[in-house]
Amino acid sequence: MSRQPEILEDFAERFAPAHSALVIIDMQNDFCVEGYAASAAGRPLGAAQAIVPSLVRLLNSARAAGVLVCHVGFWTLPEHGSDSGPWLAQRRRSTYASDRIAIAETEGAAFIDALAPVGGELRIRKHRYSAFKGTDLDMLLRAHGIRSVVTTGVSTNVCVESTFREAFELGYYVCVPRDGCASWDRNLHEASLRNVEARFGLVSDIDSICKAWQQNPQALLFQKDMSR
Repeated sequence: MSRQPEILEDFAERFAPAHSALVIIDMQNDFCVEGYAASAAGRPLGAAQAIVPSLVRLLNSARAAGVLVCHVGFWTLPEHGSDSGPWLAQRRRSTYASDRIAIAETEGAAFIDALAPVGGELRIRKHRYSAFKGTDLDMLLRAHGIRSVVTTGVSTNVCVESTFREAFELGYYVCVPRDGCASWDRNLHEASLRNVEARFGLVSDIDSICKAWQQNPQALLFQKDMSR
């Protein structure tokens, strides 16, 4: 006899710290800091830079609540070591893109200082848009008992969308904070958020996510201990 699987209906339960991961995507120098690859390709960085303070707040909330934190960064191997012909052809014609972005072991590939990983947090290097494609992210999330992911970073319509789509297909609950991701094109950003609501998960905001995590008993205990 078939049985309907359990559904976590309540937002706070669905994204409880014990089984949630904060996935921060491509918040690297090359994508977010003037003078690096994206700005050299003409990409406006205002939207990406504007979300940094909010992401810092979300990251601090995740750390306090015991949420698993995953820093995902683009990682292009030198001498086109990670490029296929189709990939390279599209990168060279894409808007504000470059085939020399986030080259492995360069300063441009480093995470921005404000969101730098600390010990114990996952660091995922990817060669394609999705954080799951060709990486061990899914295995690591399952090893930590993760059921839900909060996807953030840049760009909403490319790497963030590729990641939340695949997360949903792999069986994770998905949340995308509208003020925790950004694109060089506001219309594309909004279209991706509509895609989330239509098919892949929930759109929320950083205040609501932080509130849900701070109300968790584990987070309150952490805050009490820190105040002693």
